[in-house]
Order: sequence, then C-alpha cells, then structure tokens
Amino acid sequence: MEKKRVKLVVAYDGTDYHGWQVQDNGITVAGELNRCLTDLLQEKIEVMGASRTDAGVHALGNVAVFDTTSRMPADKISYALNQRLPEAIRIQASSQVAPDWHPRYCHSRKTYEYRIYRAPFPMPTRRLYTHFTYHDLDVGRMQEAAAYLEGEHDFKSFCQAGAQVESTVRCIHSLVVEEQGPELVIRVCGNGFLYNMVRIIAGTLMEAGMGRCQPESMADILAARDRSMAGPTAPARGLTLVKYEF
Repeated sequence: MEKKRVKLVVAYDGTDYHGWQVQDNGITVAGELNRCLTDLLQEKIEVMGASRTDAGVHALGNVAVFDTTSRMPADKISYALNQRLPEAIRIQASSQVAPDWHPRYCHSRKTYEYRIYRAPFPMPTRRLYTHFTYHDLDVGRMQEAAAYLEGEHDFKSFCQAGAQVESTVRCIHSLVVEEQGPELVIRVCGNGFLYNMVRIIAGTLMEAGMGRCQPESMADILAARDRSMAGPTAPARGLTLVKYEF
C-alpha cells in the first residue's frame, strides 16, 4: 500500500515531559505522539520533529511529520488523535505534504518567547509558564543589550558546553524585549537555535537588566566564543516555542 507523509502542528504544555525527543528514562512529547498514532493507525509510527524542545519547555506550534499507509484523510487525523492524546498535548492541524518534505531540512524561521514575571512575590497561576524574579530589571538596558545579538553571529558563547553541532553560526532576525503588565517578554526570531541558546540569551539579558554586566559587553561575549562568558541558563518553564514559519 502506498505511503503518505502527514504534517502535524503540535501544541503542548511541557511541564510534565522530559522534552520532545524519545528517551528511555522518561515520558516525552514525541513518545506520546508515537504511542497514540500507533494505536490510532494500527501500524508502528515514529514522528520526526522540527524542534527538539528541552524538558519543561512549552510549544504553541511545533511541527512534526510521519509516514503512514492509513487511508484516513490527513486532515482528519488531528481530530482522531486528539481523542487519544493526554490533555497537555493537542494537535492544532494535520495535513498531507510531499513524501520527501522534512521540517528540519527546509528554510524556516522559529519564534520563541521567554516570559519573566516581576513582582515582590510569585503568582501561583503563572508559575508553570513564566520565570519569577523579584529583582528590578532595567528594560532599557535589556533592549540595548539585545540589539547587539541581532544579525548573523557565532553564538558559541550562548550554546551549552559540549553540544555536538557542525557550526555555531546562527542568524537572529529580531530580538525584542517588551513589557506586558507585570510580565517581561523576550521574543526572539531566527533561522535556528543552538542547545539552550534562547535560555542563555534570556539569562544574559537579565544580567544586563540587573546591572551585573554592561549592554555593550554582548559584543565581547560573542567574540569570546566561550560559554563561561555569558550569563546563566534561564529556567525552562519560561520558554515557549510560539511559531514555526516555512
């Protein structure tokens, strides 16, 4: 029977998952998709994801593809699959794509948001989707620092040490820091991101906002190509993959 390739747009609350990628030591988003698709279509299914988000990271629109011989129309798979998935994972759309289409091997733009909740005390209802801080953050300083990171650079200083990648050069199309009430949102759009890159950028911008480093030091951090020069890796809970564009 002829195979077809199906694309899924996947939203999830990553709080209780060990990231996207299938692992032996914990429940993952891809693992749950594989389990439920295999049950639904009655054949072994293994999804291929566009972004391998870390443990605790959320997504409004990650993208995955899989191959199937099922006769079920591709656009109907989302409805049937959502009946089986845990509440924390929901398919936003499903569609048939070319047999050789793969989200990781075509030109794309990813947009992430990192949310910081600023207040004297934490707010329980925001604890899963924001990083709480009681520190004063100078938004102007953070915006000034962010401007140094836009464009194409070697982001080795903003990559978790030991990551296996061919190149650490990436292009950030835009990096915006804006206030939304008590929340501060760092929104970054780029052609791709290194391991923990967005969380390290967020941690470094917060250091600038607290006055622990100067905005212009971002140029020196980039030039150093040394992870120890950048700020801490911000906690996963504040990070959401909000959009994938092809």
